[in-house]
Amino acid sequence: MPTRRKFLTSSAASLAVLATSQSTEAVALPLLPAAGKPLVISTWNDGIAANLGAWKILSKGGRALDAVEAGVMVTEASQNCCVGLGGNPDRDGIVTLDACIMDEQFNCGSVAALERIKHPIQVARRIMERTPHVMLVGEGAQQFAVAQGFALEPQKLSPDAEKAYREWLKTSEYKPIVNIENSGNKKPVGPVGGGPNNHDTIAMLAQDARGNLSGSCTTSGMGFKMRGRLGDSPLIGSGLYVDNAVGAAAATGQGEDVIRMAGAHTVVEFMRQGLAPKAACKAAVERIAKIKGTKARDIQVCFIAVNNQGQHGAFALQKGFSYAVCDASNQQQLVQSEYLLK
Repeated sequence: MPTRRKFLTSSAASLAVLATSQSTEAVALPLLPAAGKPLVISTWNDGIAANLGAWKILSKGGRALDAVEAGVMVTEASQNCCVGLGGNPDRDGIVTLDACIMDEQFNCGSVAALERIKHPIQVARRIMERTPHVMLVGEGAQQFAVAQGFALEPQKLSPDAEKAYREWLKTSEYKPIVNIENSGNKKPVGPVGGGPNNHDTIAMLAQDARGNLSGSCTTSGMGFKMRGRLGDSPLIGSGLYVDNAVGAAAATGQGEDVIRMAGAHTVVEFMRQGLAPKAACKAAVERIAKIKGTKARDIQVCFIAVNNQGQHGAFALQKGFSYAVCDASNQQQLVQSEYLLK
């Protein structure tokens, strides 16, 4: 693990090279006057492993966009109940995947109801960079992915998903449970505990050494959902939003209620008005609570945010949400979020 002194020295050297060499990217990245330190945050305990994937890029002076793509791919590749092909299926027994990505220049790509592709976040980025569109869905999204060289994986449930699906079929009752991502009953893994089921949508925000922001989000959605259901995760402005002049935000929890008030965009707009990241997340959660009224206790919604100065924060509707942080001064940290409903 590099020391802080070595990190700062290598970062300075990397920036000097970037400043004096010709960019090989399609669009040159501007140096911002108030560039923040490299930082990556992501939702839930599984964000720790994902953050390390992103940090491999950020610590070498890499671009935030590359970091948020690589980071969530770590979770997509794991056998997780709520992300990637290991996730729980819809009520017809089919796993469908949603993802989106957004960079510092308002470029964005999204994929929804995608089947049999291991890394939907990569497809979302290809849509952003190689098509005139923002979102592709369903069969068309799969056709595009295959044309881009992505392999079709077998249409087969993971052992855990198969077991969960057979159990669900006994009643076929759809009743989401608050903080289901914290109910894993397997042996804890990793430095902070939490089994493979200890997760929900993974959303990630990063700021690179140049001060530029990017974000990503990926999920298999609610387990046993109606065929064709989409939540907030693939929707730019709901599950994810980035405005490089202000900040970035992402959501997790019950997507329908995030969609109702354009959650991630709302958080960014609160930061534009001068609120710190945590205060902006809290204001958005309060708006959802007001909309839901007495039904607010039946759901969970959480937001994470980073402003353009590198400050970060989060806030949840109910107890139980945590987010992972990785930066130059503290290589790995799990933060328990404050919450509204006591």
